[in-house]
Amino acid sequence: MTAGSGAAAPHIPVLLDEVIEALAPQPGEVIVDGTFGAGGYTRAILGTGAFVVAIDRDPDAIAAGRALEAEHEGRLRLVHAPFSSLDAHVEQVDGVVLDIGVSSMQLDQAERGFSFRADGPLDMRMAQVGLSAADVVNSYKTSDLTRIFGLLGEERHAGRIARMIEARREKRLFARTLELADAIETLVGRAPRDKIHPATRVFQALRIYVNDELGELSRALVAAERALKPGGRLVVVTFHSLEDRIVKRFLADRDETVGGSRHLPQVVEKVATFRRKGGGITAGDAEVERNPRARSARLRAAMRTDAPPRGDDPSVFGLPRLPAISGER
Repeated sequence: MTAGSGAAAPHIPVLLDEVIEALAPQPGEVIVDGTFGAGGYTRAILGTGAFVVAIDRDPDAIAAGRALEAEHEGRLRLVHAPFSSLDAHVEQVDGVVLDIGVSSMQLDQAERGFSFRADGPLDMRMAQVGLSAADVVNSYKTSDLTRIFGLLGEERHAGRIARMIEARREKRLFARTLELADAIETLVGRAPRDKIHPATRVFQALRIYVNDELGELSRALVAAERALKPGGRLVVVTFHSLEDRIVKRFLADRDETVGGSRHLPQVVEKVATFRRKGGGITAGDAEVERNPRARSARLRAAMRTDAPPRGDDPSVFGLPRLPAISGER
């Protein structure tokens, strides 16, 4: 159930059985839940007897999890931080799980500004600090908005919407979610057969950009490579193609040995740091029926080898070229 449609539905972790099977936590092991959210995965991992270090950059998620931390004193440690920094808080762990994207808890709070299904401030900041969606909409150049909507939202009307925003904000700045959603719907229109609101892709793009979600994911994968011990398991659940592409490219790159050449002696041999465990796993019909959010979910898993981490620049894993958050606009 989304914001604005009545009482919030209880949080349902996606692909929970599949995550626990791939993560294979054992009593006494240390597992990192890099995206704590409402704690669905963490609760299941604690139920196996493992220790959990749960990370989230949203202060509300950390505050809401304190009771669970107290209940499992000594076996659960909450860390308020971006999950891209997970290796700064742990070392030599047995497993890392990442559930990418916005949580239902965040969507259900209109005041967080993630959803246009209920009116709220045009915010979308997971960490509740820094650049907001309103800042982007009201100050970025038309060309930058077009790139953000096109690349991160795959919005075919990206240019038209960006030009509309530029013209509209000359008269009045955007401040509320419904102001932006209604303006997009008025411009693009909505046929009775359309299954999604015409503002959906723009809101997705703004959320991903404001929170640097793709950059965070890329850096978190490299951080997990540094933190996992040999035999440690990495499990990642993504919800759209941009995220899944990054994970797939990272694992393909890491599950490959790159040799040097006698003609190029300066090239250092790179040994595989992960071994992939199967392909992408998707939710079954029964889970999708219970939890429609699971429809777009895809799980990928791998096991850490004993090779040293490579530490490559995370940008090589398919990050789109976007306007710099701190750059000129």
